[in-house]
Amino acid sequence: MTIKVVSVDRIRQIESAADATGLPYDTMMQNAGRAVASRVIDHLGDKTDARVSVLIGAGNNGGDGLVAGRIIAEESHALVRFYLAKPREADDENFKAVQDANLPVALAADDRDGRVLRNMVASSDVVVDAIFGIGLKLPLRLDTAKLLRTINQALNDHQLPEQPQGIIINPSKPAQVTAYPKPYVIAVDCPSGMDCDTGALDPNTIPADETVTFIAVKKGLLEFPAAGIVGELSVATIGLSDDLPELKAENYSLADASLASGFLPARSVNANKGTFGKVMVLAGSVNYIGAAGLTSMSAFRSGTGLVTVAAPHSVVSNLSGHLLEPTWISLPETNGSFSPNAIKDFMAQVDTYTALLVGPGWGRHKATADFLLKLLKQEKLPPLVIDADALNILSEVDSWWKLLPPETVITPHPGEMARLAKSSTADVQANRWKIAAEKAAEWKVNLVLKGAHTLIASPDGRIIALPFKSDALSTAGTGDVLAGLITGMLGQGVKPYEAAILGGYVHGLAGNLAAEALGNSRSVVAGDVLTSISNALTLLCASH
Repeated sequence: MTIKVVSVDRIRQIESAADATGLPYDTMMQNAGRAVASRVIDHLGDKTDARVSVLIGAGNNGGDGLVAGRIIAEESHALVRFYLAKPREADDENFKAVQDANLPVALAADDRDGRVLRNMVASSDVVVDAIFGIGLKLPLRLDTAKLLRTINQALNDHQLPEQPQGIIINPSKPAQVTAYPKPYVIAVDCPSGMDCDTGALDPNTIPADETVTFIAVKKGLLEFPAAGIVGELSVATIGLSDDLPELKAENYSLADASLASGFLPARSVNANKGTFGKVMVLAGSVNYIGAAGLTSMSAFRSGTGLVTVAAPHSVVSNLSGHLLEPTWISLPETNGSFSPNAIKDFMAQVDTYTALLVGPGWGRHKATADFLLKLLKQEKLPPLVIDADALNILSEVDSWWKLLPPETVITPHPGEMARLAKSSTADVQANRWKIAAEKAAEWKVNLVLKGAHTLIASPDGRIIALPFKSDALSTAGTGDVLAGLITGMLGQGVKPYEAAILGGYVHGLAGNLAAEALGNSRSVVAGDVLTSISNALTLLCASH
């Protein structure tokens, strides 16, 4: 199933359409509750003395929580307790089912000082947050903010209030307080306290370790600051068909391994290096020699059969002896960068290549800018990826997008995007989806807007968000690795938009694997991401 990304208004319309076609709201609620219960039970594993607190609001989100809590009580050994922030309606069948099962219920109205709530939360193994769902609007009322603040305080205390602290007396060590595990928080549809359209947060929003959202991802879950507190994100279909027209018509999606692996190019054992494409990389300058190495080797790791690096003389002389796999074209240079006089030599050799990457490590000398503009005026270029300094050069050219061949892929980070769009980095980051959609259409390019949850936008209005948000990729050279991956996939015959998705997915997964291998994200460098590409592709191939 394709995971769609939608607004709050659209999800309501989709639910209404599903109800009209024979999937009643109550059935969707039962399915939603079961999906949450399944995640809780999986998390608890074989634990026989677990405590689960289900925090219930007044709306449909609370109804999902009531169903989830009842199923957890029925199908696990956990002690399940409910806390009602607001009374439920008298005819609420899901609340009646909880009462009929004699499950313990506490009411906020009877808990004036919040002591019961703090005790329940702090003493829990799992807290199910079913207080507020997609309908929440900010700012919160004072009483609502106080409720969430009390929950957060209890989560941060995470000590059993009804038991004395265990003090261990050891003359050789400081006094030690017995610590209890912090409760694992599972949010129902979204963490309570967030705006599901914008990703804005109340200061008292309950951070989740995991969020189970329904039918489709609400766009705010992928927007910051909310994206930083949703934890692991999963989507439960709750019975809706992928073919429901109202759902199928949505243009925004979230990539997963199933979607990305579907774009992997086929491999035959009856093959030679020409079978898997020929990639040309125009990269590097005297100050950024490594860019040529990172891009060429990531293109190779993508599965490309042949990679040629065309670079200034000084880059080739310094790097070619260290990289055995690429072939090399040494081009005339000006001040250690590409010279406009290199165009004739370059074009004489590029016509048999199946993809071309330009920009990594170029610098922004005038001679290099002249080289790029001459290059883009050539009639026949391979499918093109433009990255880094080539984008910065284009940003200073009026109507630069009119120079590009059809189906070009561009890969700006937020700063480069701001320069291209004549905007600011802050504005780009605040309106990533809107700007990506508008500019991909205006410029008629496949646009890769890098960052946490990288967006890949096509000229026809589609946007795919990547699921990755790791600081492991916030280091110099990782953009070169991404550009090489996308170009490598393009060179193997993958369509440009799909090559951008596939290359981006492999890149994000490789970043995660690099951090895992090192034991932390802060030590990752671009070479670690490059090394992890093979493991990322192994995992992706296994899911195909």
